Amino acid sequence: MVHFLLRRDLVSRLRLALTLFGLPYSICTPAVRPAISCSLSHPFRTSQTFRSISANCCNLYIASVHTMPPSAVLHVKSRCPQYPGSKLKRFPVPDDKVDWSQNWPQYNPVSYTDPSVLKAPAWADPDIGSFSPKFNTVDGAVDRTSFEGNYKTENGKPLNPHGRTGLTGRGLLGRWGPNHAADPIVTRWKVDAKGAKMHHSVSKRPILQFVSIKRKDCGEWAIPGGMVDPGEQVSLTLQREFSEEALNSLGVPSSERAKIHERITKLFKSPGFPVFKGYVDDPRNTDNAWMETVAVNFHDDLGNSVSGLPLQAGDDAGQVQWVDVDSSFPLYANHSHFLELVAKERKAHW
Repeated sequence: MVHFLLRRDLVSRLRLALTLFGLPYSICTPAVRPAISCSLSHPFRTSQTFRSISANCCNLYIASVHTMPPSAVLHVKSRCPQYPGSKLKRFPVPDDKVDWSQNWPQYNPVSYTDPSVLKAPAWADPDIGSFSPKFNTVDGAVDRTSFEGNYKTENGKPLNPHGRTGLTGRGLLGRWGPNHAADPIVTRWKVDAKGAKMHHSVSKRPILQFVSIKRKDCGEWAIPGGMVDPGEQVSLTLQREFSEEALNSLGVPSSERAKIHERITKLFKSPGFPVFKGYVDDPRNTDNAWMETVAVNFHDDLGNSVSGLPLQAGDDAGQVQWVDVDSSFPLYANHSHFLELVAKERKAHW
């Protein structure tokens, strides 16, 4: 009891100190499992050792529809003090000022759009004023709808549905408003030399394996994925991104590419298990541009579609390999939560 009272007093003092300094915070309680990470350091087991991975702006945290309604989730990484790929510091936004409904005359966000975006590549919008996008609808070939529902606009610019970020403009993102991505989770059963499913020694459940890539930008293992092209169906994006990032189909001979395409098409024609769709708490987010994603699991149950294909890293991937689905394996962003949902759906070890 004494320990609990001391802990509660320490938490109260910490919350007060963070509030006085105007810093965002999220305090965990033993009885509540938050939808976003609420600690600054997470121990993960890699091989036979433990290491601590500090929270940084490279990680993305996704507010899952499985845990809390979007309006109740405060984005954290979207308020990361230093904007990624730059030396810019965001205007500090405390938790109680995130929501747009909170009157805050002192709010003075930094305006920034990366030079690569200002060069007007095919994947980016022009500046507001030089064109008039139609928000909350499919605008020509560009889908400007949000999984969060209709979002507000101000002075002709969309407002982030999860609130203030301390930075306006588009930053590193190409589209005003939602920037849609897709994450294919490709799995198979781990089998022995005779082709029999292998079971975990503790849980006694069969072990799943998934295709994982090691990102070049921050060196963390992740689910392969990428942006949805204008006019492209999400199902095609899932297949394309898996081919480009995990199988490097763009860099193989035409004879091999045909075989890869046949097997990939067979797998991705299955309906798949919809794992997640929604807002991504991404450090690239701004007041006017943000990330949203769809994650779908495609399972090679018989091991005869993509399981036998040689994995080659491509596009944004540094390495690629089949990895056992296990809660101890450290992953980029909230990808481990996605895999937990997949393991439960497949009644596999987690």
